[in-house]
Amino acid sequence: MSKVYFIKVDNKDIEFAGKAARKLLETLIAEENVQLEGKVPIKTHFGEKGNRTFIKAATYNGIIDYLKEHSCEDRFLETSVLYGGKRFKRESHLELAKEHGFTALPVEIADGASGEEQYLVNVDLKHFEKCSVGKAFERYKQVLVLSHFKGHALAGFGGAIKQLSMGFASKGGKLAMHMNVRPRIRKWLCKRCGMCQSRCQANAITLGKSPFIDKSKCLGCGACFSVCKHHAVSIFSWGGLVNALFKGKFFREKLVEYAYAACKDKQHIFLNFALNITRGCDCEPLPMRACVDDIGIFASLDPVAIDRACYDAAVAKGKKFAGAEQLVYAEKIGLGSNKYELVELTAE
Repeated sequence: MSKVYFIKVDNKDIEFAGKAARKLLETLIAEENVQLEGKVPIKTHFGEKGNRTFIKAATYNGIIDYLKEHSCEDRFLETSVLYGGKRFKRESHLELAKEHGFTALPVEIADGASGEEQYLVNVDLKHFEKCSVGKAFERYKQVLVLSHFKGHALAGFGGAIKQLSMGFASKGGKLAMHMNVRPRIRKWLCKRCGMCQSRCQANAITLGKSPFIDKSKCLGCGACFSVCKHHAVSIFSWGGLVNALFKGKFFREKLVEYAYAACKDKQHIFLNFALNITRGCDCEPLPMRACVDDIGIFASLDPVAIDRACYDAAVAKGKKFAGAEQLVYAEKIGLGSNKYELVELTAE
């Protein structure tokens, strides 16, 4: 059984939330005998342009101060996204992070300028043999994973598991989870510039008069799609769309397998912020309203237990999200436990 530490918090008081987050981190490290690494980056979500309910940067000030006091603060780490918007490319993603106040630490986009930088993690699970994770994460044994617990259209809800999966995955990894398709070259748009070919680790791309991608060699990493300036590489197909839209169970299992990859041989620390709990994700570029009252902040070393504790707390408040089967699958593959002991603290 895993311990999950908890403090009741009202999101309206950001200063109090920051103190509570620090208290939870201090307590977790002391009670669970956690050895902090020399450098501990923070993985969080900067919020999409137009979104107003993401966890604000100032909420993390107490955590950052604690890391600085222990000489192990490092940077914010994030990855690029599949869809358009300011989080699609590194340059505009960094601009957005600054606009949203994430200036207390340097910011690094873990999968490179366009989402093409990755490393592969062997998992040998039901859906994936290997998972494509943002390259910068390879440098670290320990990441402080800060997640906003809220709803999500496909996952049902998002917390630590979704932060580990979609948040750590390279652009190709996100593609694999959403669609599990291989990209193709639209010949009439291809300029034969060679950029996609130079980024292909599998030597699967042939250019010339009739450019194509050899599906038998393609890893599905998405690097070619990420770097093509002419929009000649397409990732869309009817089969992929059907899989993304109608096979929610498989999608959630894929999320779990990527979360497993992000945790493999690592010693991550998890804090979930069950505040501003909306039906949609922070990736949605629009203002949203909370669908349930603020609950508080949770901390654990177990990503399954912390998500289960948040899920149960939301149910107790009258909001039952879809997607709970991902927690069952997560325990089945050894990511964590659905059994937890909730330890309630005060921020003072």
